[in-house]
Amino acid sequence: MSQVEESIEVDVPVHTAYNQWTQFESFPEFMEGVERIEQRTDTLTHWVTKIAGVKREFDAEITEQVPDAKVAWVTVGGQTEQSGLVTFRPIDAAHTQVTLRMDFDPEGMAESIGDKFGFVDRQVKGDLKRFKHFIEERGTETGSWRGQV
Repeated sequence: MSQVEESIEVDVPVHTAYNQWTQFESFPEFMEGVERIEQRTDTLTHWVTKIAGVKREFDAEITEQVPDAKVAWVTVGGQTEQSGLVTFRPIDAAHTQVTLRMDFDPEGMAESIGDKFGFVDRQVKGDLKRFKHFIEERGTETGSWRGQV
């Protein structure tokens, strides 16, 4: 199992950053390689990804969600093994630190080599930079889900 953790400061209040992160169907707008996400229930999402020419579909279950604090997930019922946690920490009234940690099991030789050369680290860092640009440019979230899991 491999792990990656990256953080970024975004120039929006914690509730804005958190609310946007709960809009899973918007992830393709800032996550490279994510083609589509369908929110099937409050806690179940279906992902379609294509990274380095490899297309995958899998479900992810939200295992913990605390408004303005964190969202945790784990993949279920598929061949992709991944879990993660994104946390939101207010720096001040207008700035938030977003930290994304993922545990994943590289599949096959190509993914194992890519992992060793830091591909996933760069991918996560780039996704967070695109999230920062996305939310700061908008200045407000596209929606929110304030439920707790």
